[in-house]
Amino acid sequence: MIFDTHAHYDSGSFNADRFDILDAMPQNNVGCIVNPGCDLESSKAAIALAEKYDFVYAAVGWHPEDMADKLTEEAYGEMCELAKHPKCVAIGEIGLDYYWDKEHKEEQKALFRRQIELALSLNKPIIVHDREAHGDSMEIVRDYPELRGVFHCYSGSAEMAKELLKWGWYLGFDGPITYKNARQSHEVIEICPLDRMLIETDSPYLTPVPFRGKRNDSAKLCYVIEKIAELKNMTTQEIEHITYDNAMRFYGIGDLNV
Repeated sequence: MIFDTHAHYDSGSFNADRFDILDAMPQNNVGCIVNPGCDLESSKAAIALAEKYDFVYAAVGWHPEDMADKLTEEAYGEMCELAKHPKCVAIGEIGLDYYWDKEHKEEQKALFRRQIELALSLNKPIIVHDREAHGDSMEIVRDYPELRGVFHCYSGSAEMAKELLKWGWYLGFDGPITYKNARQSHEVIEICPLDRMLIETDSPYLTPVPFRGKRNDSAKLCYVIEKIAELKNMTTQEIEHITYDNAMRFYGIGDLNV
């Protein structure tokens, strides 16, 4: 079975057929999905989906791109209460984004640290969004040696990956590893230990080849698995099994220990 560790089924892109798609996931060999929030409303939606489906879990958090016009103390407090829900398995998606917002770097860093401290208080891992902010992201997570987390849609160098792996972090791989210009991602996969790999879609975004440009969903993770298996010289069944167990352990689901 496949574990999609990061998918946004609360997105408006799924409004027309959200439940039909999710209902079909077990028949498409998808056994578990984690749906992260990006603000209060999407975190509420993630919890609602987790309550509806046994195989769906939620993460709640405040995305740096959504902080400028939505973040209030009241809303943040509500999000913190959602984080205590039994099917909330992580704090995320949180982090830094200097691609969309170069004007609020200090505010982004303060919010990132605040949510890290929330995760630590609840003994939950974090899901890191890091876009064009590698140096600051690394500096912040290095300050919390007890923190557990994954760099979602990992886009850094192999050298950065080696540091994160040394600190016990996980790396998330998704559709872009199937693209023609993915040489750097392939280098990272080649040096990444099998027990530190997670796979994800970031649905409805980052659709793998051969469906690039169309809406993504968890059933298309088979193409990500195929590419990793090719780079690791393993079978797709081996990669599927290993990444499923990794995700269960990372999120503390079932009988596997974190």
